[in-house]
Amino acid sequence: MWEKQLIETERGRFELFKKGQGEPLCVTHLYSEYNANGNLFADSFTNEYCVYLINLAGCGQSTDGQGDDSYSMASSVKDLEAIREALGYNVWSFAGHSTGGMLGLKYAVQSPHHLQKMIVGGLCASADYMYHPGSIYCVKNANNKRLKEIFAVLGDSNSTIDERRAVNKEWTMMSLYNKSAYEEMQRRPNSGKTVSARLDYYAYQELPNYDLRPSLKDVKVPTYLYAGLYDAQCPFEFGVEVANLISTATFKAFNYSNHNPFIEEEKEFQDFVASTV
Repeated sequence: MWEKQLIETERGRFELFKKGQGEPLCVTHLYSEYNANGNLFADSFTNEYCVYLINLAGCGQSTDGQGDDSYSMASSVKDLEAIREALGYNVWSFAGHSTGGMLGLKYAVQSPHHLQKMIVGGLCASADYMYHPGSIYCVKNANNKRLKEIFAVLGDSNSTIDERRAVNKEWTMMSLYNKSAYEEMQRRPNSGKTVSARLDYYAYQELPNYDLRPSLKDVKVPTYLYAGLYDAQCPFEFGVEVANLISTATFKAFNYSNHNPFIEEEKEFQDFVASTV
């Protein structure tokens, strides 16, 4: 189990979970809520780092934020900086997957001076993936209609736990190259519940204008990027694009993975993480 902490900062109180030893590493996702079960992605780093798995504003017992944009990437970076300061670190590293990785890119653009490195993947630097037929978020994708129905269930306060679990399984299965990995995912302690208010803010307020590509050429933070060759959420080519834009980037392709190489190719992903130390 992960050790729960409540941290008071100048931007409010934040809930986080700590595990591992080594250099400090911040892990979070743009619209997920964690608990003491930790998270499969975050677990990948605990052998090499002291990991802080953070509930952002509006998640768990964290503050609901400051202002109407409290769920934005820019505000979230400010919150992470406040947490870093409250923990007493001059620098730390950041790891994020999917929109957590996108938040990492924003962090490196907005507040790079206290970032030692970032380890990010399954991401895109712009909203262009929404128009790529290889992404389940594109209306031209065969799974898109069902995905919208899944989001409706997750956003419905009247949906039952069983209904939410069932649709979450569907969403996950869309994002696995090796379908048998799902059973392994279910056997392990895990958390990362979707927070609908944060997802809605991202989808309707931030995503339409999301494009960090012009700024990435100026990023000098050492960056370790990865992508699954068969990624059905953020297609592989978008990870390659980011790697080409950041001069300090090292890129790792996972050739037998969809969106979750940390479980689909677990041993290879562990080796990748070890290479970042």
